[in-house]
Amino acid sequence: MFSKILVANRGEIACRVMRTARNLGYRTVAVYTEPDAQSPHVAQADEALAIHSYLDIAAILDAARRTGADALHPGYGFLSEWPDFAQACVDAGLVFIGPPAASIAAMGSKSAAKQRMLAAAVPCVPGYLGAQQDEATLTAEAAKLGYPLLVKAVAGGGGRGMRVVHQPAELAGALAGARREAESAFGDGTLMLERLITQGRHIEIQVFADAHGHCIHLGERDCTAQRRRQKVIEESPSPVVSAAMRAAMGADAVAAAQAVGYVGAGTVEFIVDAELKHYFLEMNTRLQVEHPVTECVTGLDLVEWQLRIAAGEPLPLAQQDVQFQGHAIEVRLYVENPYEGFRPQTGQITWWRPELALRPGVRIDAGVAEGGEVGPHYDAMVAKFIAHGRDREDAIRRLRAALVDAPLLGIVNNGSFLVDLLDHQDFRAARLHTASLDEWALLAPQPAPADWLIAAALLLGEGPATARPAGVASFDFALQQGEQRRHWRVTASGAQLRLQGPEQVHQVSLLGQDAEGRWRVALDGVQRSVIAVRDESKRRLELASAAAVFSFHEPSAFPEARDLNNPAHARAPVAGLVAQVLVAVGDAVAEGQPLLSVEAMKMEMWLTAGRAGRVKALHVGLRESVAAGALLVELED
Repeated sequence: MFSKILVANRGEIACRVMRTARNLGYRTVAVYTEPDAQSPHVAQADEALAIHSYLDIAAILDAARRTGADALHPGYGFLSEWPDFAQACVDAGLVFIGPPAASIAAMGSKSAAKQRMLAAAVPCVPGYLGAQQDEATLTAEAAKLGYPLLVKAVAGGGGRGMRVVHQPAELAGALAGARREAESAFGDGTLMLERLITQGRHIEIQVFADAHGHCIHLGERDCTAQRRRQKVIEESPSPVVSAAMRAAMGADAVAAAQAVGYVGAGTVEFIVDAELKHYFLEMNTRLQVEHPVTECVTGLDLVEWQLRIAAGEPLPLAQQDVQFQGHAIEVRLYVENPYEGFRPQTGQITWWRPELALRPGVRIDAGVAEGGEVGPHYDAMVAKFIAHGRDREDAIRRLRAALVDAPLLGIVNNGSFLVDLLDHQDFRAARLHTASLDEWALLAPQPAPADWLIAAALLLGEGPATARPAGVASFDFALQQGEQRRHWRVTASGAQLRLQGPEQVHQVSLLGQDAEGRWRVALDGVQRSVIAVRDESKRRLELASAAAVFSFHEPSAFPEARDLNNPAHARAPVAGLVAQVLVAVGDAVAEGQPLLSVEAMKMEMWLTAGRAGRVKALHVGLRESVAAGALLVELED
């Protein structure tokens, strides 16, 4: 038995675990690093202690000792799948709310796990799982498998240490890149090879087992919509899985769990080919990010099940008692720019009010708050939107509306991309495969004509930045968004503005703000609510429209000094850590040659030479922190 739970994690999953724990009467303890000192999970806990790192086992165990916590929930990521951590918790007298250390270890190595699955008659994709890791052996084994293939780290997950190889000439670079990334992320550079299932779907099965020998599955989740091998949308049931296929996959998932003596919540992941044959990929020995869709269609609280099983209780249901109802879909809100290669973003959140979208069938799990900062230290996912409907169309409609009603402003994010993806004919028709999103040429949304007019009215409203001299009846006004610019002749009459453009005249009135902070605007007699944030000092405005967020500003009359496109300068694409430096001062470089890489939010971004020349200056060193836009390398003739 236990009474106080330390949650060794951060963000939305820490908040999620604490919510159920408090509902069941448990006290909670949070740990946090310096960048997370003001995060919601810290305030939500009964007690909180600062630590240096979420990977510091000794500090976490000391926090449990100091607060009297007698159980620990690892969440997902970080230490959640480290067998040494699970064992250390048990050795310290804590109840580890997860599977036994031996089960985590058995599934922790993808190659060893596949060998176990083959022994348990669970179907697996052909591959190389051997201990010989030299390049010659891997090259020979790749030739036996044939191309295309996957190079995968045997440790970890989340798409790290994974490379797709289409032809032999790409193999050496893929091996080096995957090994380097795996060593950095997991401390283990061991690799395996796997035949690539092209046009495949990623479908996983949620399993639960207790300490009394019972194991069941709770159906599937379709996680096919991915970018860079990381999930974007998850749904249950899968639009391609029949009842018979669900039963077969469920049976294989249960067999996989039983083969390693599993206890607790786990997920068995499969790749499904064009003929709907499924093959074992790996087992995640923890609660998944996407567990809410299973909760929606089963009506069960999976965190509650975790706590009860950890307390020694048997599973509350037998397999035949599990019922599924309706359709649930989850999307992940990432602070990244989908239209620039999904590049991670950082900054301050100026608007985030998810309660505006909460209505029957909609759930939002978040770990950020308005006014908070998102830095480069951790994952780019800041929230999850989940919708449950009577069928798939119903769920899509509810989810789409929630994304529009609860935009995040202040940091570029993928909200608009998610709406477009939900609307896409290939998603609606279940024609996606795991590489679809990476193959698409994405076009950034553009503001509608009404967006320009409303943004102009909001910037021309109250505030010293846009004040005009007294007695001026009309004046010229310009507004810029990106590289686009619009001009009007403006006439003000009380709260009403007359905007005369090159072709049309429009009447816009600001009617004030409602209790939730939304602006009420009348455009040509039609009233609407608008979410916008003004920065008077910079004459800027962020406007949300159909889940997209546009930044408008009144351009300066003076030209701006810009050096962002200088080919002799290499600048940091995001705030992050310098992961590799391949050049030194004085080195000759060719145009396009890699110079260094910056790592942020699980992504490694390379800076290349914009022109041929010689390295004149190197302004950064290995593992140093850099700000977005910082000048890192200068070239000369």
